Amino acid sequence: MEEPAVLVALQIIIVLAAIILGARLGSIAIGFAGGLGVLLLGLTGVPVTREDIPFDVIGIIMAVIAAIAAMQRAGGMDYLVHWAERVLRSNPKRITYYAPVVTYLMTLLAGTGHTAFSTLPVIAEVAKEGKVRPSRPLSVAVVASQMAITASPISAAVVFMASIMEPLGVGYLQLLAVVIPSTFLAIFPTAFLANRMGKELEDDPVYQSRLEQGLVKPPQGAREYTAPAGARASVVIFLVAIVLVMVYATLISDQVGLISDPTLPRNEAIMTIMLSTAAIIVLVCKIPAAEIVGTQVFKAGMSACVCVMGVAWLGTTIINNYLEQITAFSEDFLTDYPWTLAVILFFAAALLYSQAATTKALMPAALAVGVSPLTAVASFAAVSSLFILPTYPTLLAAVEMDDTGSTRIGKAVFNHPFLIPGTVCIALAVALGFLFGGVII
Repeated sequence: MEEPAVLVALQIIIVLAAIILGARLGSIAIGFAGGLGVLLLGLTGVPVTREDIPFDVIGIIMAVIAAIAAMQRAGGMDYLVHWAERVLRSNPKRITYYAPVVTYLMTLLAGTGHTAFSTLPVIAEVAKEGKVRPSRPLSVAVVASQMAITASPISAAVVFMASIMEPLGVGYLQLLAVVIPSTFLAIFPTAFLANRMGKELEDDPVYQSRLEQGLVKPPQGAREYTAPAGARASVVIFLVAIVLVMVYATLISDQVGLISDPTLPRNEAIMTIMLSTAAIIVLVCKIPAAEIVGTQVFKAGMSACVCVMGVAWLGTTIINNYLEQITAFSEDFLTDYPWTLAVILFFAAALLYSQAATTKALMPAALAVGVSPLTAVASFAAVSSLFILPTYPTLLAAVEMDDTGSTRIGKAVFNHPFLIPGTVCIALAVALGFLFGGVII
């Protein structure tokens, strides 16, 4: 039976109000507000079910974060940042090109953008040393770290995407073969553009004013670093785990099929391998397990789990309730203009605040209305638009770490240095996705 227009409008208002409330409160409260939205939807008659909660996505995030947090406590993250710093300092004048490559690769390997927190201070410092406007490398580095989530072999978004694409004939390795080169290559034209945005640092009146007030710290130069015992081992163990995940997922895939009807499905394999990795790091590196929960990565990751639970549950609940109407409205339109899926994902991700949550909420619905596998895979990068609202943690960290004042959020909220590079990077990644996907899929 068709819902009254007033009730539909009320339910849409509830969803938008919950998202706006979450964005205003920030951090873990994004998930809290999502849960509140689900409660209110239920009270208005929308069916609420546990099947709409992305437990697999949350489980993968928790397991991966546990392994990364163990690696961080063992000194592995500092070890990676040390090598990243060496790369960045090798040519400070080209920091705008080097910085996004570093943050992209770290996120690609870790499956979470929280690794960027460790490199942002180094990027800001090296930019000042090279007299490069820090907003240029910082903006594209933050965007690159978000983009890499849609290319990481162990990110929850990619794993979920692979699970819904495999029945349509797109295997795990095929998905990676499209999303990795398309998102990575999009970085370089974006960096070229970002390197020409804003005034040169020496000509920026805000920088000059802060300099006169003594608010800009002089560059400190390269820090001395000695790897603690177990740091290198923790990194090696984690990298081996990533390779194991990729190999196992390939062996059990329908396309390869070397292991048919596996007793350990892919999602469960990722969770068990990552938890085992954390256990091995604790044993090999002799770190106190109790201190892992105090690491910055663990806290941020567990907060992300709550956020994904709340916003994905909210989005999936309202979409499933009106799936028939959405299908009837959008089927022909998306067939005639497939690129509009990327536009829908772009704006939805800005509100849902998570690549995994956006993918879980919208991709199944898109495939249900007849979107082709090629369009879905090519548009996948658009779920990385977490930079539109200047409230995402890594974006805010970049603003705070730039004491020159060049990375600033304007009074109009949307006039910040991340918006144009991020939009361009996603547009390029989607275009390249269609190009590579047309050949691979």
